[in-house]
Amino acid sequence: MTTRLPRTAFLPLAAASLLAFQLVPSMAADRDAQFFQSVRGEWTGPGEIVAGKYKGTKFTCSLTGDMPDGKIGMALEGSCRVGLFSQRMSARIERRGGSYRGKFLDGAEGDGLDIVAGNVSGSKVVMTLNRKQLNGAMLANIKSRDAMNVTVSVRVNKELVPVIGMNLKRVDGSSVGAIAQE
Repeated sequence: MTTRLPRTAFLPLAAASLLAFQLVPSMAADRDAQFFQSVRGEWTGPGEIVAGKYKGTKFTCSLTGDMPDGKIGMALEGSCRVGLFSQRMSARIERRGGSYRGKFLDGAEGDGLDIVAGNVSGSKVVMTLNRKQLNGAMLANIKSRDAMNVTVSVRVNKELVPVIGMNLKRVDGSSVGAIAQE
């Protein structure tokens, strides 16, 4: 003999499940915002091209990180210098739906790259990069409140090959926000 519960007995469970599904994206958005908040400020440091035609070229970057008004994401502006030559650098990333979109420099239609997807996980962010047949990824890892490593890799066959690496240090003297360690 089985006892049947009335359908209304499942309403509290359904309501709790719905509430849980609504909280998960907002909690993830809060963690993402916390990561991007930690990027705010002045950063400087060395980098190197580690593969390709210009392998071994060393450069120094000075960047300012900020968050777009009212949006989860980041804006980086500044320049990188090789010897006497300086190149403007910029990246703008914003959360759209369950992922991220943006542009490095002026995007794939200009001289830059499109950011077509992304994910934040603890102290790391991985962004998918695209320009015509070139596909790659950018990994930014906040090592401490005042240290960030950035690696840009491109897809060669089925493998991601690092091509640019940077070690940035905060130089504005104030840490902004804190991030959870994985």
